[in-house]
Amino acid sequence: MAESTAARPRRTRKPVLDAAAAGAVDLARAAAEEVADEGTVGEHLEAVAEGDRVVSHAFACLLPGYRGWRWTVTVTRASRARNVTVSEVCLLPGDDALRPPQWLPWSERVSPGDVGPRDTLPRREHDPYLEQGYQATGETEADELALFELGLGRERVISALGRDEAARRWYEGDRGPATEIAEHAGAQCSTCGYFLLMAGSMRQVFGVCANEWSPEDGRVVSADHGCGAHSETDVEAEPEVRAAPLVDDLAVDVLTLTDPEDTADSLDDADDATDGGAAAEDSAAAQDARAAGVEVPDAPEVEEAPEVEEAPEVEEAGALADAGAADAEGDGAAAQPAPAS
Repeated sequence: MAESTAARPRRTRKPVLDAAAAGAVDLARAAAEEVADEGTVGEHLEAVAEGDRVVSHAFACLLPGYRGWRWTVTVTRASRARNVTVSEVCLLPGDDALRPPQWLPWSERVSPGDVGPRDTLPRREHDPYLEQGYQATGETEADELALFELGLGRERVISALGRDEAARRWYEGDRGPATEIAEHAGAQCSTCGYFLLMAGSMRQVFGVCANEWSPEDGRVVSADHGCGAHSETDVEAEPEVRAAPLVDDLAVDVLTLTDPEDTADSLDDADDATDGGAAAEDSAAAQDARAAGVEVPDAPEVEEAPEVEEAPEVEEAGALADAGAADAEGDGAAAQPAPAS
């Protein structure tokens, strides 16, 4: 019985650097200068054997923005021939070349959060987070389960992998328990009156916040999340402490004193100016009315006030007493009877 032997791998022979092709540096440089811009072909870097009698010469590229790139010229010669000819000239990146990132299709470049109001993502035929939708079977219990859990009528629904990935992303993100706002909260969302449970199996861990005072309003949060706007938490009312009034004993209040007579004169001048301004406004209004053809009666003349006589000066108390005594003596003399004739 013949023994089966495994096929041995074929050994590949390493190409030998051809001396004639490796020595054609000037020919390779001339070919590179014909293709490249003037002054952009640098020093000769190396010669690499690509195959039998096939050698690639590398020259430094001096083009701005092409750091680490090389002008590569491949030369070859026929078997038993001495003449070396140019096969191709190209610009290739080196190991430390400045290169753009690897190209990706547009559907793979888009990341969560990049979709704008007017953007539309292409449909993914093989989405691991979706699975075939449930179809009606005619069985009441099975169809009710589909309506409650799987979403009857949709072509595709979220798969178990997609649901677990969403739960992990939400729970480990800024809507889970390991956040600063949740650590400082007085109670968890599960005991808050604004916590709306989700439908399906996700209701065991997640819900939606409906508190407009909460920073999580309208967002999915975990049951052990929390914030300072909990419906049942409260703070102790601290009595208002009024601070003592501040009295500055070192400052000096500067007061400007004025003469009462100067103040009265200034008030009279202000009244005169006000009366004059009002009269000027009435005169201007009357002129405008007459220009418009409206008859305006003349203002009545104001009679001057009669002059008031000055009151007699009041004499001093001693003079008044003397005058009173004189009047009394006169009255007494008049009261005496006349002598008989």
